[in-house]
Amino acid sequence: MSTWYGKKAQEEVAQALHEEKRGELKSGGDGKTVTSRKQAVAIGLSKARKAGAKVPAKRSSAHH
Repeated sequence: MSTWYGKKAQEEVAQALHEEKRGELKSGGDGKTVTSRKQAVAIGLSKARKAGAKVPAKRSSAHH
């Protein structure tokens, strides 16, 4: 992962990806199981952000 992310952020994303792989990761809004790796990464970064980890600002979806 790039150096933009702090260690805590990397851990959160790794944890989210692991849970997604096992089918245990749920989305925040409706509680559905997450199946996309992209979603898992987004959830991990979101958790890291809430925990005060060093995470860059969200990229807007228009810049893909």
